[in-house]
Amino acid sequence: MMKEQKGTHGRKKLNLSAAFVPESSSSVAAPHPSPLTPHDQKTCRINKFFTQQGLCSRREADRLVEEGRITINGRLAVLGDQVGPIDVIARDGVVMPWGNAPVYLKFHKPVGITTTSEPDVPGNIIASIGYPGRIFPIGRLDKDSSGLILLTNDGEIVNQILRGEHGHEKEYLVQLNRPFDQAFLDRMGRGVVILGKRTRPCVISRLGQRDFRVVLTEGRNRQIRRMCQALGYRVVALHRVRIMNITVRGLPVGRWTHLSDQERAQLLAALRRVAPDKRQR
Repeated sequence: MMKEQKGTHGRKKLNLSAAFVPESSSSVAAPHPSPLTPHDQKTCRINKFFTQQGLCSRREADRLVEEGRITINGRLAVLGDQVGPIDVIARDGVVMPWGNAPVYLKFHKPVGITTTSEPDVPGNIIASIGYPGRIFPIGRLDKDSSGLILLTNDGEIVNQILRGEHGHEKEYLVQLNRPFDQAFLDRMGRGVVILGKRTRPCVISRLGQRDFRVVLTEGRNRQIRRMCQALGYRVVALHRVRIMNITVRGLPVGRWTHLSDQERAQLLAALRRVAPDKRQR
């Protein structure tokens, strides 16, 4: 059984109001066992196999096929090949097993950690977590921001969570460099033009003279910071507290945990997927 671990890099304490402080807990939820998920009798395209097993993206898998580095039952794979659990798939001569256990983690990211899987980037999130298996973050959270980020080895759910047209909620607590008025909240709520395009309307509410809560249904690059900048303000602290049904409540800064059974079931149901353990029945 895996055990939650502390981040290995120094933490920079945010200067936030009381509204920003996540509820603490003396213990972190124990990871639940995830059953293996061979895809039963189903077949899938070779590039999808690689994302299902958390090995790489479909685009990278296509590149590996085109370079002649993938074999299926001893023959060179071609783009569009269908594979199933009875097939022996190898990359550079190394057999890729079917049925890796799906992993769904949440991490309370401190300020200073970079959301990247690139191992040569100092302070990258993967090294900070130290998880023994291959995982990757779902989306990004700026280096100078803190809060909730999800990680997985399930490449199938990434786009379902991130693509703006799906409208999945992400909730943030924000602190500005100076007090704001109601006109600021109204303009933010209606949407602000950044990078040549207006953002979607959002739900926003005041928490203090310089603090507010906002719920977005899209995730453009540095969106909240750019929105505030366009209106003449500067973000001095940004903390994500929720992604869909998953919250950071009770998870100490720099700690990670597996999603609980309930969190995972609700997340996958919202993504219109069947929970992995139910596929086995």
